[in-house]
Amino acid sequence: MRVAGVGFNCIDIYENLQKSYPTGNSVDFIIHMSRFGMETSMISVVGSDKHGEWLREVLRKEKVDISHLHVEEGDTAIFKMDLNGKDRVHKEKVAGVMESFALTDEDIAFALEHEVIHTNLSGNSIELLPLFRSKGIRVVFDFTTKVNSIPEFILPHVDYAFFSYDQDDIPILEYMKWAQALGPDIVVVTLGEKGSIAYDGQSFFREGICKVPVVNTVGAGDSFCAGFMYSILRGSSIPDALRKGAETAAMVVAKFEPY
Repeated sequence: MRVAGVGFNCIDIYENLQKSYPTGNSVDFIIHMSRFGMETSMISVVGSDKHGEWLREVLRKEKVDISHLHVEEGDTAIFKMDLNGKDRVHKEKVAGVMESFALTDEDIAFALEHEVIHTNLSGNSIELLPLFRSKGIRVVFDFTTKVNSIPEFILPHVDYAFFSYDQDDIPILEYMKWAQALGPDIVVVTLGEKGSIAYDGQSFFREGICKVPVVNTVGAGDSFCAGFMYSILRGSSIPDALRKGAETAAMVVAKFEPY
């Protein structure tokens, strides 16, 4: 099965800690999927700087196809980061060459060769979602924390919708019902240390976390998404997929990097 990441990539930089790493929602997701044994690709753009070469080299080592990870003159996107205890804090995004990124006709043709596409609100591919789904491609969309603030027209073109929220309450359950009714097969909400919830239009499923010493929460949601989707794509039940997501996220938060 071929899985493509379409979207934002960057280098997270912790200036006060003198640490950094290549990342981005789709980057983290496809690295995990590659490690699970899936055939993966990254469709995006990096700059001609050392950060861009670093990101490309990391993906090459992870056996990700970077034939459509373009190199444009300029700077690779960066996120200036900090830690609040063990929780990552996004301070400032500098988009660099990602600001003008758009899929070419060749990129679109390449994307259509995949069975699954992962993207997000920064992927510059929202207008292509109807095309992807019309060709039978399953769309995994990471909405992050954008609960109650997303364009409603996106959801009918998504198969698996992932959100991040802070607690298991009535508003989020009602929101999951609303979102799933618009199109997705499954809506998943991660709740940090409170676990996760999934809804398939009939039932809610809940799973706790795997408790480990936390070093950095960065990448927890992306790795959870990868673990969940790997299980679902292999035909596992939703409870089993939630457990796989929790296990994958636990391995990530126990280290500094997001994969």
